[in-house]
Amino acid sequence: MHTGEADPRGELVRPFALTHGRAQPVDELALEAVLVTTSQGHQLAHLSGHHKQQIAQLCAQPHSLAEISAHLRVPLGVANLLVTEMVDERMLTLHQPSTDDDQPQERIHILERVLEGLRRL
Repeated sequence: MHTGEADPRGELVRPFALTHGRAQPVDELALEAVLVTTSQGHQLAHLSGHHKQQIAQLCAQPHSLAEISAHLRVPLGVANLLVTEMVDERMLTLHQPSTDDDQPQERIHILERVLEGLRRL
């Protein structure tokens, strides 16, 4: 019997089903890595499956990996794999945070902004 209400248990889809059994990506992206949809990504989004289409739409405006994971309500590893594939397919542009040890304050500032964005969700 379907009442039209959301299932309180949440989605019961296993992460490996979302990635079609693919393993973790070779590159682990930083949580604060910023992603933006390319023109190719906009064109191919409707052919790429539900989650990739959602990511392409979301990243029409810059979003971090952490925000993508939260918006899609998927584990970070799943979001990382999908995003990495989309970068490889030139559907997304990746902007990695600076790893310069001379700028720890800037990195903390970025992490604080990501956390603030996640709290707003």
